[in-house]
Amino acid sequence: MPHDVDGRAWTEAVVDGRWLRPAPVDGPREPRWGHPDGLQLGLPPIGGPRGLLRLYTPYLGQPRDRLLNFIAVEPIPAGHVERGYSELERSRLDDMPGLRLWSTDDHDDPGLRDPREPSRGTVAVVDGVETLTVDVAVEPFANGADVWVRTVFRADRPHEITVAAYRRPSSVELEACVLTATMGNWARLRTLRLAGGDAHAGALWPDYTDAHFAAHARFGVDRLTRDDTGAVAVSAVPDESEPHLAEHAPGTAAHWTYVGVPAVQTWRAEDPDPALVAQVNGRYTYWMSEAPIPGGIAFENFELVEPFRQGRAFTFSAEPLSRVP
Repeated sequence: MPHDVDGRAWTEAVVDGRWLRPAPVDGPREPRWGHPDGLQLGLPPIGGPRGLLRLYTPYLGQPRDRLLNFIAVEPIPAGHVERGYSELERSRLDDMPGLRLWSTDDHDDPGLRDPREPSRGTVAVVDGVETLTVDVAVEPFANGADVWVRTVFRADRPHEITVAAYRRPSSVELEACVLTATMGNWARLRTLRLAGGDAHAGALWPDYTDAHFAAHARFGVDRLTRDDTGAVAVSAVPDESEPHLAEHAPGTAAHWTYVGVPAVQTWRAEDPDPALVAQVNGRYTYWMSEAPIPGGIAFENFELVEPFRQGRAFTFSAEPLSRVP
């Protein structure tokens, strides 16, 4: 029987029209939305650390419960540089690691909702394209930030999701609210595609072999590719054609073995602020371990950072680099 991370039974999400959505039944339900055969969003208590949005890409040949990446919510109060961390902070609601996330039908209501009774999301037609919108409430941060996140799927773009942060009236003013893709190491992303030439993890941190994070590398808006509309984008790709065949060091946890075909992961932003930057950090070992990453240092967090704008949208996509066998 399908169940959550704690082993409690629930009803899996179902296909409803063109969308995957929580089942329209009573009782506990899986909080999962998106394209039935495309990119999907999940929330805790689907398996994995708390405080993170889960991104699933079954079209890459991955099992239903194998996710490609996470998105963390990391607000920076005005006048500060240190972030809040939705994954790493301890909840003040239940004293457990990771802030609470839950879907909501009313983003103005900050009250906690049982995450096993999720919103089904809102289906609408925008500029002739059907969309599915899911609003995600986030427990307030220790630094005074209080935000929620809107996620939007488009019917005509099955491999992408748009995410946008909103500051509640109860929040401190914000310098930025970073929505960061946190797990580049699983796909072993090592090359950033930039205007004027690529950047490679091994060249950015040639001597780093520690078990922590290599410092952020930053690239200004002038280094990002730009399309005819003025939107900018930055992509991260692996440097292996068959990452699932990599040999891991003895003792490496099995969940670090890549599954499926490789993909290019991209962040895109319309109407960029001149101060926008793309950032990556790196790891030589897998998170929470001393197991070295096959092939050397790779990107971990991958993000766009911009002065805060209410509801500023960033689009994340994952496109296959080869056919699924």
